[in-house]
Amino acid sequence: MIAADVIVKCQFYDLDPMGIVWHGNYPRYFELARCALLDRLDYNYQQMSESGYAWPIVDMRIKYIRSIRFGEEVRVRAILAEYENRLKINYQIDDPETGEKITRGYTIQVAVDQQTEEMLFQSPPVLYEKVENLL
Repeated sequence: MIAADVIVKCQFYDLDPMGIVWHGNYPRYFELARCALLDRLDYNYQQMSESGYAWPIVDMRIKYIRSIRFGEEVRVRAILAEYENRLKINYQIDDPETGEKITRGYTIQVAVDQQTEEMLFQSPPVLYEKVENLL
């Protein structure tokens, strides 16, 4: 399993009028963990672009289990779930002290050739190489 964790502390600007983290901020938390995971692979957005591919998100799912409140620290974990035909990353947000699950979800990204703008139905060899270097 290839994974990466980040700790996020909920800030005042993350809150909605009810005093909890606004639901639209969870994808931003996912992005922080996704970038940490892509850094582990040595294939973050700059390396993706340099390799000739864009990787847009084509699907996202979020399951809210409980709310995050102001000042709360949470662990956001990104786990590489699939890479052969698409890049699927699973996420889990939990309390780093108790392990209580707060949120889970996933994103799916597909490779798009930057020159032809065509979506690939198989991930490019560069992603296979990056993953295999860590296995």
